[in-house]
Amino acid sequence: MHYLVEVKGVQKDADGATVLTLSVPDQAVKTIRQQAVKKVELRIDDGRIISGQQRRKIYATLRDIAEYTGYTDEAMKEIMKYEYMLHTGNAYFSLSSCSVETARLFINVLMEYALKEGVILTESGLQRTDDIDTYLIQCIRYRKCCVCGRVAEIHHVDAIGMGNDRRYYDDGQNRIMALCRQHHMLYHQRGGTEFCNAYKVYGIEKYRVKEYMKEDLEKNE
Repeated sequence: MHYLVEVKGVQKDADGATVLTLSVPDQAVKTIRQQAVKKVELRIDDGRIISGQQRRKIYATLRDIAEYTGYTDEAMKEIMKYEYMLHTGNAYFSLSSCSVETARLFINVLMEYALKEGVILTESGLQRTDDIDTYLIQCIRYRKCCVCGRVAEIHHVDAIGMGNDRRYYDDGQNRIMALCRQHHMLYHQRGGTEFCNAYKVYGIEKYRVKEYMKEDLEKNE
């Protein structure tokens, strides 16, 4: 889950390490405390504005969602902007001048909506996403094929293996991916390495999927 934080200060401590002082949203603090989070990912908003490629992905996905729901493209854009605000807690924005990071988060919201509602995009979600890691997790959550977007089954990239008692084996580090029946069969026919290289996909650890789902539920409480 991503949160918008504000840097309040940068200084060196007695040991020479750099210390950042951040203003963090209450929901993020709640998650950090509840899960005893020790490490977080840091993304820097370097001031770059939305790229042409990001804008193309956004408008193409908005058109697909609008056609599926029956709304006009413009109405769908406004609806999804407010969906983004509810999902992230961030402010309203303009697609003509928002940051690269805002555009990336907005694409994540669009992709999640499409996967959740069963919208079949006019091209693979792999070509629409701007955050492949989050997209693969979303596909697993909503049981949609990460290659074509159709109804999927969960493929276990890492098997538990012979000799391990399923009652006690911790499979949190085992990787999974969502594949429809056709692409699941193709995975086994071509072999995992060749398949993943061809489609630029990979397995996601089970514990990360559970964390994503838990954080999303907490955010909407």
